Amino acid sequence: TVFFNRGRLKCFNLLDTVSNNPYRVRDVPLSDYEGGGKVKVREENRVVLYKNSQCQSWDCLLMCPNTPTITLRLFQFSQYALKLQPFYDTLPLKAESIQAIVNCIRSHPDWSCAHIAVKTGLRKFLKYTSFQSHINSQNEVGQTPLQLACERGDLASVKQLLDESQVRTDIRDCHGDTPMHCACKHSHFVYFPVFFKYFWSNLFFFCRNVCFCCNIVYFVVCLSIFTVYFVLSFCVSFCLFEYFCFEAHKQLDMWLIFVSQVAVLRFLCQMCRLLLEHDCSVNVLNKTGESPFHILTKQGRSKVAMVLLTHGADANLKDQDGNTALHLAMKMDHMDLIKALIVFGADVEIPNNLGETPGLIAAQTSKGISAKKLKKAPDHWFEGLKLMDKLLCLDGGGIKGLVLIQMLIALEQEAGQPIRELFDWVAGTSTGGILALCIIHGKPLKDLHDLYFRMKEQVFKGWRPYEDKPLEKFLKKEFGEDTKMTDVSHPRVMVTSVLADRHPGELHIFRNYEPPYSTSDTFRPLTIPQDQLVWRAARASGAAPTYFQPMGRFLDGGLLANNPTLDAMAEIHQYNKTLNDTKKLGMVLSLGTGKSPEVEVTSLELFKSCNPVKLAKSLKAANNLLKILMDCCTDSDGCAVDRARAFCEMTDTLYRRLSPQLSVEVMLNEVDDGVLVNMLWETRTYLNEQRAVLQFVAQFLRDQ
Repeated sequence: TVFFNRGRLKCFNLLDTVSNNPYRVRDVPLSDYEGGGKVKVREENRVVLYKNSQCQSWDCLLMCPNTPTITLRLFQFSQYALKLQPFYDTLPLKAESIQAIVNCIRSHPDWSCAHIAVKTGLRKFLKYTSFQSHINSQNEVGQTPLQLACERGDLASVKQLLDESQVRTDIRDCHGDTPMHCACKHSHFVYFPVFFKYFWSNLFFFCRNVCFCCNIVYFVVCLSIFTVYFVLSFCVSFCLFEYFCFEAHKQLDMWLIFVSQVAVLRFLCQMCRLLLEHDCSVNVLNKTGESPFHILTKQGRSKVAMVLLTHGADANLKDQDGNTALHLAMKMDHMDLIKALIVFGADVEIPNNLGETPGLIAAQTSKGISAKKLKKAPDHWFEGLKLMDKLLCLDGGGIKGLVLIQMLIALEQEAGQPIRELFDWVAGTSTGGILALCIIHGKPLKDLHDLYFRMKEQVFKGWRPYEDKPLEKFLKKEFGEDTKMTDVSHPRVMVTSVLADRHPGELHIFRNYEPPYSTSDTFRPLTIPQDQLVWRAARASGAAPTYFQPMGRFLDGGLLANNPTLDAMAEIHQYNKTLNDTKKLGMVLSLGTGKSPEVEVTSLELFKSCNPVKLAKSLKAANNLLKILMDCCTDSDGCAVDRARAFCEMTDTLYRRLSPQLSVEVMLNEVDDGVLVNMLWETRTYLNEQRAVLQFVAQFLRDQ
C-alpha cells in the first residue's frame, strides 16, 4: 500500500508544473534534515516540523517506517517566515487575524505583505515602514495594493493608501487597467465620489490626450452605468461626454447600455435625465430602427419611459418593421405604457409595414351631449360674432393642471389654431393662472405638458411647506426675470390672488391692462401692471397655504376664487362699463382640473369628554370638519358652476364647462407617474365622450 501511494504521489509531482507550490508533496532524503541549519521544532507520531534556516522556511515531514532513508515532505512554507514577520513584528495579532493572513498566503503565495494587509482588512499596518516598501509592488496579474483596494471597493484602504503613502495611481496591470479602471469595472458606485476626488487628474489627462481615448471608451463599454452616472454628476465641465455626445452611434451605445441593465433600474431614471442634460439625443435610432424608447417599451419600464416622453421622445417613431412604441406596448399588454403613450400623443391609427394599427383604445363611444342637440343652439349666437368676446377660465389644482393642459391640447387640435388666438380674455387661478400666463406668452402646450412632469420632482420635494426656490426658478426660466405684465397686451389676462395683509382677505387680480376701478389707499399701494413682474404674479397666485410660503402679502387665489369664472365675468363687465365699450361677451369656456369622487362622512360630532372612545371620535370629526371647510373654500364645481351658468343664461352668453370625473382623489402635490397617467387617461376618455362639445366649441371659436 505504501509503494502504491508513493507511486501515485510521484505521478502528481510530474503533473505539477508550478515550481513554487508550497503544498507539493515530494520524496526527500532524510539525510537532508540532519544538520545544515535544519532544526527539529516539534514531533507528533510520524509527523515532524523542521525550521529550515537555509531556505528560511518551515518544512513538515511524514516519516515512512518501510523506507527509513526517504521521507515525504508535506509542505514547505517560506512565505510564512517572510510574510508573517512584518505583521507580528509590528503589532500584536489575534488568532483570527493570523488565520486570515495564513489563508491569504495560502491562496496567494506571490502577494506582498501590503497586498495581504488590504485583502485581510488589516489596513492599520499599511502606514508602517515594512509595508511602505511594498506599497507599489505588483502581484502575479500586475495589480498593486491600490488596484486591489479599488477592485474590492474598499474605501477606507483607498483613502489610507492615497493620504498616507507615496502610492502611484498610474500603474497598469497586465490588462492595462489603472486603479480607476478597476473601480469602474466592478461598479463600486458608492465610493465613486471619493475615487473622483483622488483620480480627477488621471481622468482629465486621459480625456485630454487622444492616445488615451481607449481608456475613456473602456468606462462605457465595461457596462458600468454607475461610472458614467458619477462622471456626469461630479464632472460638469468634463470633456468625456463631449467625446461621446456629438456622434450618434456613440450616443446610442450609451443609451443601449443603460436601458439593458435590469439590475440598476433605480438609477436609470437619474441616468437618463443626466444624459439628456448633456445634450444626448432622445430619438436616436440603431441599425434596426429602434430608439431607446422602443427598447424601454419592450422591457415594460414605464417609469423610465416617462422620463423620455417628458423630454421630447417621439412616440410615433417606427422601427424597421414599422412598429411604433404603441404597437409594441399593445403586443406586450403594458397597460401603464399604453395609457402614457396615448396621453402623450401617440397615433392610434398609424399602421406598421403589415398595415396593422395599434387598435382602438377603450371608451371611444360618445356619451356626452350629441352633435344634433348642439345644432339646436340659438342662431343669434352665431350672428355678429365679430362684436363678441370669448373668455377662457382655468381652475386651480396644483399638479392637476395637467388636466387643463390635456383639454387645451384637444381644443387646439380640434380648432386648428393656437389657444391664444381663439380667446380675447384668459383668466386663471393658481396652476390655472400660471397656464394663463403661459398661453398669452405663446408657450407650446405640448412643452408645458412635458414640463409639468419634469418639474414636479423638483418643486414637490421633501416635506410641506416646500422650498420656494425650485418653483421660482421654473417661473423665471419660463417667463424671464424682467418680463412685465403689460409686455403682452393680447389676449387680456386675469390672474387671481388673495391680499392677506388685511382682514378679511381681499381678492386681487393681476392684469396686463389698466384696472377698471381704483383701489383703496388704506394699505400699501399695489404695483401697477406696467411694473408688475410676470413671474411674481404667477408665484403669488400659486402660494397655496401649507404648500408654499406666502409671496410677500399674497396667498393662493384659490382661497377665494378657485373657479375664477364669476370674478372674470364681473371684471369684464366692469371693464366694458368703465370704457363705455358695447362689446358683448359671447362665450365662456370654463375648464376644471377634475372632480374628485364623493365619499361618505361618518362623523361630525365634537365631544367634551376625556373618554378615549369619544376623544377618538372627536379627533376624527375635527379632521372631517377641517376637510369640509377647505373643500368649501376651494370648491370649483357644484355651486360655482351653477352660478356661472345662470349668470351666462341671464346675459344670453354661451357657457360650456369641461371637467372630468376622476376615479380617485389626486392630491395637489402628487408626484407618482402612475397616478398622474391614470388621471390623464381618464381625461382622455372624458374628452372622447365630450367630442361633440369640443367640436361645437371649436367651431364657434374658429368661425370668428
